[in-house]
Amino acid sequence: MTKTYKIILNPTAGHGNGMKALPKIEQLFTQAGVSFDLQQTERPGNGIEITKQAIHEGYQVIVAAGGDGTVNEVLNGLMLSKLEGLAIAPMGVLCVGRGNDFSGSMGIPTELEPGFQALLTGQRRTIDVGRVTGGRYPEGRFFGSCVGVGFDAITTIEVSKLPRWGGYLSFLVAVFKTVFLYNKAPLAKIEFDDQVITQRSLLISIMNGRRLGGGFIMAPNSLPDDGLLDLCIAEQMSSFHVIKMIPHFTKGDQATQPAIKTGQAVKISISAQDGPLPAQTDGEIICTDGSHLEVEVIPRQIEIIYQP
Repeated sequence: MTKTYKIILNPTAGHGNGMKALPKIEQLFTQAGVSFDLQQTERPGNGIEITKQAIHEGYQVIVAAGGDGTVNEVLNGLMLSKLEGLAIAPMGVLCVGRGNDFSGSMGIPTELEPGFQALLTGQRRTIDVGRVTGGRYPEGRFFGSCVGVGFDAITTIEVSKLPRWGGYLSFLVAVFKTVFLYNKAPLAKIEFDDQVITQRSLLISIMNGRRLGGGFIMAPNSLPDDGLLDLCIAEQMSSFHVIKMIPHFTKGDQATQPAIKTGQAVKISISAQDGPLPAQTDGEIICTDGSHLEVEVIPRQIEIIYQP
């Protein structure tokens, strides 16, 4: 029997939304008469292990059923398998998380049933993958959406403490909390291509996707297959100024503001000159007090199933 879809479900995604979605997922596949095997993750990192095993077992499509963290684990499992010289399957996503920023950036439906229909249609695109080295990952961690240093890393920590609201609402509440928690930006040296920026940077976002937090457009012109990462760097500013900036980030026109620098690069190096560097990738914390990070893009690495 052909092993078609391997569904890797995170039951804790969206504060338990993954487990609630399980019967519906099974119903959709069963009613469509599609061969599938569903396995739940049991601990952080388990999605990587399950993905690698599924590649060895020859599944035709690997489906991340969860939020951005689950997508990140499946993506890392695929990339590690590829580094071993194995042929890797395309990745599909069924969104049952909160932010779903990867899907929202890549043209994957963020509702469950349209996402399932996109899987059946099977249209594919090949996307770039990023890699960040440092903090908890001295050997490197792959990412699909972003690396965030400073403000959005602290916001990610605050989001995890909040009740199970929608992704954008949770992120917005966490942003307002972070405005008053995190008002001393580290002095950071940011090197990319032929540029060097040394300043107190409240936020350094390195984007392969377009958005964060379900609705903050960090890189409005980002393309996931152009071999480049998009940067959005905010200098130190007052809490009041941060609040005034929020509408610009929701519209994606923050580059019009003098406190914001943008750019594109293949490789980025970030070094703390004083103060710690809190950082996250795809919603997973890399470090809370790091001193140095290296980020790079690896062009056109994995196939994803999407809705054009």
